[in-house]
Amino acid sequence: MQSTRQRNDRQMVHTHTHTHKPKPVREQEDVTVLWYQRIHTNREFMANRHDMIIKSKQEETCIPTGVAVPADRNVVQKEGEKKLKYKSLCIEIKQRWNLKCKIIPVIIGATGIVTKGLRKNMEVIPGKHSGDSLQKTAIL
Repeated sequence: MQSTRQRNDRQMVHTHTHTHKPKPVREQEDVTVLWYQRIHTNREFMANRHDMIIKSKQEETCIPTGVAVPADRNVVQKEGEKKLKYKSLCIEIKQRWNLKCKIIPVIIGATGIVTKGLRKNMEVIPGKHSGDSLQKTAIL
């Protein structure tokens, strides 16, 4: 288990990173991040709850992001599954929110293996992030 220690006055606070729960909605400047939120639509979908959705007001884009850490031999298969699973939801987002939509699956194998397109796909996601740090997190 990965954990971090922080000094808080005289006592040590022991925080496990695997138990961290992000806020459901986070807004910063022109970007809104929805964590595991149900998307209300006119039609019923099997997958209307996405791992993470990033909305950029300035670029008028919406990026549904699916995250998974499968066995190494299933990385490419899992990436295809995520894209197929959320395709209809992406179409609904385009119609309902009038935003450009691109599905970005973030799939990292259990030993850190990634697909060829991961680094290129991550460039679309706003903010500072590193594929290397994601790989380390997946391994730990």
